[in-house]
Amino acid sequence: MDTSLYQRLGGAGRLAAIVTAAVDRHAANPLLAPRLRGRDLPRLKHLCVHYLAAGFGGPSTYEGADLREVRAAPGEREFGALVSDVVATLHEHGIAPRDADDVVDALLTLRAGG
Repeated sequence: MDTSLYQRLGGAGRLAAIVTAAVDRHAANPLLAPRLRGRDLPRLKHLCVHYLAAGFGGPSTYEGADLREVRAAPGEREFGALVSDVVATLHEHGIAPRDADDVVDALLTLRAGG
């Protein structure tokens, strides 16, 4: 039986740390910061953790906004910046390359509308 990506990333605590660091990185990124200004970042982080945990095979249920509206919003440059920020954060947290690739594949699926 394969281990879920949720487990490979380290479970709830580690996923929360990764999300927190990635969102903080996005908030400091000149291409992404304007989208985050005025947003409730603690709530955003909380929802992201639950969304990713549910999508990566963890025990969470996502109850946030429908992402079909959100996922098409970023332009190509913004989306590239988002992916770059996530990859850098995963690297900083010592995530194995295979697991980081799986996270990026999930992001690309979202971008493609999948």
